[in-house]
Amino acid sequence: MNVLNLKSTKLRGLLAAALCASTLSACYVEPVRPAEPAPVAEVIPAAPAPGYRWVKGHYRWEGNHWAWVPGHWRPV
Repeated sequence: MNVLNLKSTKLRGLLAAALCASTLSACYVEPVRPAEPAPVAEVIPAAPAPGYRWVKGHYRWEGNHWAWVPGHWRPV
């Protein structure tokens, strides 16, 4: 009876450890991004034609750094 109780205790411990490991393996921690740089001062060119509006430039996260996306004219 004592051997059966010892095996049961080991099995419970093993199952608890497996449950903790499987739960923690599903966690995803996103790395901390550096602060976004100051916006770039853009000179807005003349509109290509009536009916266009200016979309100002912005920074986009490119996996491991901030990349500047320049402004552009977009039809309305």
